[in-house]
Amino acid sequence: MKKKNNFNWEEVYSVKEFGASYKEEEKKKIIKLYEEALNKIKEFEVVKGTVIEINKKDIILNINFKADGLISISEFKDIPNLKIGDVVDVYIEEQENKKGELILSRKKAKLVKGWEKIQNALNDNSIIDGIVKRRTKGGLIVNIDGIEAFLPGSQIDIKPIKDFDIFVEKKIEVKIIKIKHSNDNVVVSHKILIEKDLEKQKIEIISNLEKGQILKGTIKNMTNFGVFIDLGGVDGLLHITDISWGRVNHPDELLELGQNVKVAVLDFDEEKKRISLGMKQLITHPWTNLSESVKVGSKVKGKIVNIADYGIFLEVIPGIEGLIHISEMSWSQHIKNPQNFIKIGEQVEAIVLTLDREERKMSLGIKQLTEDPWKRKDLTKKYAIGTKHKGIVKNMANFGAFIELEEGIDGLLHVSDLSWTKKIKKPSEILKLEESIETVVLEINTENKRLALGLKQLEEDPWNTFEEIFSIGSNHRCTITKKTDKGFMVEMPYGISGFVINRHLIKSSGQEPEIGETLDFQIIEISKSERKILLSHTATLATNKEKNKKPIYYKNLTNKKEKIEDTEESSI
Repeated sequence: MKKKNNFNWEEVYSVKEFGASYKEEEKKKIIKLYEEALNKIKEFEVVKGTVIEINKKDIILNINFKADGLISISEFKDIPNLKIGDVVDVYIEEQENKKGELILSRKKAKLVKGWEKIQNALNDNSIIDGIVKRRTKGGLIVNIDGIEAFLPGSQIDIKPIKDFDIFVEKKIEVKIIKIKHSNDNVVVSHKILIEKDLEKQKIEIISNLEKGQILKGTIKNMTNFGVFIDLGGVDGLLHITDISWGRVNHPDELLELGQNVKVAVLDFDEEKKRISLGMKQLITHPWTNLSESVKVGSKVKGKIVNIADYGIFLEVIPGIEGLIHISEMSWSQHIKNPQNFIKIGEQVEAIVLTLDREERKMSLGIKQLTEDPWKRKDLTKKYAIGTKHKGIVKNMANFGAFIELEEGIDGLLHVSDLSWTKKIKKPSEILKLEESIETVVLEINTENKRLALGLKQLEEDPWNTFEEIFSIGSNHRCTITKKTDKGFMVEMPYGISGFVINRHLIKSSGQEPEIGETLDFQIIEISKSERKILLSHTATLATNKEKNKKPIYYKNLTNKKEKIEDTEESSI
């Protein structure tokens, strides 16, 4: 008889709920521990992930979530030695897609972390590293943890950068100066870091400066007034006047950009951080070594380095100049502008006129290289009294004109020697500058360098015959030319002038005569020595009976009782 099988198969195949064998309280504790062991993740945030598997296409990561996530291996190209167990940042795109998968991204995690890093760097004013990826218009593109930032060309260095390509693919330290989130624009600067370092160096360098200290530097910039020299973090100015003892028109005559030079500290201002430098001070002043052979009367050669209205400066040797005054340039007295006589850069020989080594002054002359024309032995014979010479009108004054007969020989043509007959007040009435005229020598004095010339003396003195032509009592047609306080000037035949006192110019109509009017006049007095003729119009109106009588005014003139005063208007 078989035994009855009491095995309950339903208990074996029945599905029991998880933790069904536990009491309710124990089950709650186990569930709680399980939930706490898993991350409470949120989408769109960055978390840590551990690499648990690597295959040809994907990287599998455990973020301590109920499911593992996959990321394409292409997102790990920057970590060629990635291995299982490495921890990386990942971005949660979806907790669970339609397939129930956890979607992660390392690329987006880098971007999020990058922006956090950039924002923190801006907030903290801290330095951040980047890689220059490429050049662009106006600057460079710098990659900061996957984020592209713009580095303007003006913010790369304190000095202008000509070749941006030298920075590509190189690491660079920068500071964030601006973030514009609306278009994910970041602007950075490397120059700020250099300036900050330089500021520290400036303070250190200036605090250790002393006047007379010799420093080495590099020419950083060049202007028409001097050059700026980089002393290793601080700039100093080498003024153009302190480059050389000689005259320098522009620094590029002696120096060039990038050149290494030695300079002396002349002065400095710690507050304004200004340093004045000198280069010529490193060598002895040329005047100290001026040869003893240079003395008054010796000849020197040099180059014209400057031209002024009053003369020219001749550089005998660099640092030693002599002044050639305009009066010492030529025996001629008509050089008004030295620039018309000589040009800058010309080589010139001169005579030392004065020399003061203590005051470091020298005056020179050019005309002394030739003989003074006034000391020529044949001068008095050549310009003997009565000889005629052609000359050029070089200068005019109210009293006369200066005529250059040859270089260094001038004669004065006095206004009184211009015409026998006309009253000329100034030579410009009949002469013109640079006009060539013929004159006659009236007087010569070689000792005082004076020569008197005449123009009217080229013709015979007409006054020798005027006494016959213009005899007393003769009548002539004359034109009134000018009125004065005492009478009228009239133009007579042959272009000579006569004078009529007011009471002798009364017209028969009783009206006052007009300038330019022509009337008959009678000669009442003539003087050859004084070159004066007095006339009367009223005398021409007298009757024949009155003419036969001796007029009172003739008698009075003869007795000098009514003698007209000698005035400018009454003389010819």
